[in-house]
Amino acid sequence: MLTLKKIAGGALIASTALLAALSAQAAIPIQHWTLANGAKVYLAATDALPIVDVQIDVDAGSRRDPAAQAGLASASAGMVEKGVRASDAGPALDENALGEAWADLGASFGAGAGAERTSFSLRTLSDPALLDRAVALAAREIGEPSFPADVWQREREQIDAALKEANTKPGTISARTFSQAVYGTHPYGQETTEETLAKIDVETMRTRYAQLILPCRAKVSIVGAVTRAQADAIATRLLARLPAQDGRCEPLPAVPAIAALTAPKEERVPFASAQAHVIIGQPGYLRTDPDHFALTLGNYILGGGGFVSRLMNEVREKRGLVYGIYSGFSPGLHAGAFRIGFQTRPDQADEAVKVSREVLAKFVADGPTEAELKAAKDNLIGGFPLLLDSNRKLLGNVSNIAWNDLPLDYLDTWTARMNAVTVADIKAAFARKLQPERMVTVVVGAKP
Repeated sequence: MLTLKKIAGGALIASTALLAALSAQAAIPIQHWTLANGAKVYLAATDALPIVDVQIDVDAGSRRDPAAQAGLASASAGMVEKGVRASDAGPALDENALGEAWADLGASFGAGAGAERTSFSLRTLSDPALLDRAVALAAREIGEPSFPADVWQREREQIDAALKEANTKPGTISARTFSQAVYGTHPYGQETTEETLAKIDVETMRTRYAQLILPCRAKVSIVGAVTRAQADAIATRLLARLPAQDGRCEPLPAVPAIAALTAPKEERVPFASAQAHVIIGQPGYLRTDPDHFALTLGNYILGGGGFVSRLMNEVREKRGLVYGIYSGFSPGLHAGAFRIGFQTRPDQADEAVKVSREVLAKFVADGPTEAELKAAKDNLIGGFPLLLDSNRKLLGNVSNIAWNDLPLDYLDTWTARMNAVTVADIKAAFARKLQPERMVTVVVGAKP
């Protein structure tokens, strides 16, 4: 039987072909339509490989978790793969039976949750017989999870142990402290703890799942060797075992915007470690912000470009204060944080923080040089086809377009929009988004 593993040897050839095709044209066209059940479908049809990749995203991420049960979204998503209940589609299957069934199909299924969405993924060969069986099995996992209590007890103990271990690491402490300082009481600042984990049970998971995982809230992204008619049928079947809502959903409660910082904050946490962990930052911007391209290019120059970035040059190369340093934005439906992060010797932490702040303040005030902008464009635009040279990479881009309601021609216009960014655009965008004088600074493990 042909399996995904057996065709892996031809993937490089197919990826090269896809890359050539993408170089010859802007991008693979994305088709979009809405099913009768309310789900929105996004299709990028390509026959570079005989594979179909699907991602279903639902507004059921951790931002929907009650504060007292932080971690519920992730726990619920993880339990989807632990068993399905008996139904007219077949007998109950435990996690072992599901694993064997997917292995027999040469396909894979997964579920997970982030801050904004719960996601389901399916990868299968496009052979009609295998595709049909894979879609049927995935539909059962999505629509009929059993949430077995004994398995959750085991999983909870493992998560609890992982939390205890993570709490002994300075990286965990710095990230948590930064998140709470930047986001405050916003759901983005909620962290799974031993206490919140103890309040999560399978009945809570079932209730949450029934309320949030509905076809009318789904965005289905499909990439691969299928026609629109086939994609329509796949999306419909994958969601068919969820509760029917006649294509309409009650609006979910609005999640508040992340409040801007009004004053600087500094958090210093004593910790006996070989390296001090430092994070500097603030709330960033929404993914739909028109400054996105200017901020992407500007951040590459500031600290996202590795050894060619200003932060790396000033803090590492010139002064030897760090081995590595980075900056980055994390835009989404909310203004995910901008952050600068690095590790340094505890006795050098104050100096490294000072230099990093100076580099940031100068960049926000003056912007990049023309030479820096040209080098950033050459790198990012030159590497753009590599972001689309496989089914999975293309799927990630399509699901990003779907989730953030970006234009369907986003990939077609990406290069032109990047090329249009000027030094003045970057300077203005950074001045609008960042306030170096009001940022959070977290230092874990520095010597007093």
